[in-house]
Amino acid sequence: MAGQTRLVLADDHPIFLGGLRTLLAAENDFKVVGEADTGPALRLVLEKRPDVAILDVTIPQLNGIAVARRIGEVCPGTRILMLTLHEDRAYLHQALQAGVQGYVLKRSASAFLVQAIRAIMITGIYIDPAIAGRMFDSQVNRIRQLPPAGVLPELTTREVEVLKLIAAGLSNKEIARKLDIGVKSVETFKARAVEKLGLKSRAEVVRYAIREGWLADF
Repeated sequence: MAGQTRLVLADDHPIFLGGLRTLLAAENDFKVVGEADTGPALRLVLEKRPDVAILDVTIPQLNGIAVARRIGEVCPGTRILMLTLHEDRAYLHQALQAGVQGYVLKRSASAFLVQAIRAIMITGIYIDPAIAGRMFDSQVNRIRQLPPAGVLPELTTREVEVLKLIAAGLSNKEIARKLDIGVKSVETFKARAVEKLGLKSRAEVVRYAIREGWLADF
């Protein structure tokens, strides 16, 4: 089918892998083009060049974080979604640093996996709602310095759109294409918005977006 999202699955539990296959087969716009249950995930991704690689953090031989990092180096067109049992924010930070765009807990895969795949194909990032709020727990004091949750001081609709997409991981060029505006306009809307909110960095934009629930919109 034209326009299908091509997927590779890598998990060392055959039963769980079978469940993923069944879940994804119900979606007409998805096509599983490869599976790995014994570790050769990187080789499979290089061979199939999928749109999305869905990896278990603990796949054998190379762990999922290491595989994600290598995929980003040698197959940058493939987006990476991590499935994991781990709810510790340390794993989330490692995954994001390795270039992972999606992070979903195995216990909630049936509820969020399909949504996560579609989200990372459109906006660039998806974090399981159960863990997203923990991402910046170690920076509570800095979060308290941000504008109160739910308050958008005089932001225009376009400024909010731009900030949401920045938080979702899109570049200025990608935002410009998505909103059908110029890159200079994106930069202007971004500058105005962060000034109004008193945000100093992209990390603060992301923290604010998570707290406002913006990433759940994608």
